[in-house]
Amino acid sequence: MKKIIILLLATASFTANLNAQNVPEWKVVTVIESIVPAGLGRSRMIENMTEINTDEFKTSRTDGKSNSRDMPKRKELKVDRFDETKMLNFYSLGGINFQNIASNDAMIGARIMELAGEGWQFVFVSSAVESDAGGSDGQGIFITRMFFMRTYENKVKFMNN
Repeated sequence: MKKIIILLLATASFTANLNAQNVPEWKVVTVIESIVPAGLGRSRMIENMTEINTDEFKTSRTDGKSNSRDMPKRKELKVDRFDETKMLNFYSLGGINFQNIASNDAMIGARIMELAGEGWQFVFVSSAVESDAGGSDGQGIFITRMFFMRTYENKVKFMNN
């Protein structure tokens, strides 16, 4: 009987470990490219380096108004660890700078290749733009979010190479 219990515990532990290994990791890389005239904006590629438990920031509403707990403060939502890669702005003093765009494309492509080498698969992309409204606006960004997935097996392959 003792052997059966030990065998069942070992099987349950092995099964739980396999299930944990089958859950893929996700990574989001955000590229923000400035559309501010004269190259005055800031363009960056951002990658979060902090694991988050979203349950800490979640609340439930039952009647559309009351919530199950106090909402977190904005400062509690901010992460401290992230990678920031400087990029070039779309505009320079002469207007649209195509060399800057090509340079950013090279930077983004290089990062995608690095991630692929680490076992990450490019899954999908989402982009949006808030463009200069003309006149005295002088504001605008182009944002692209790239989503990557990595399985446990791909992570292990990368770590063993």
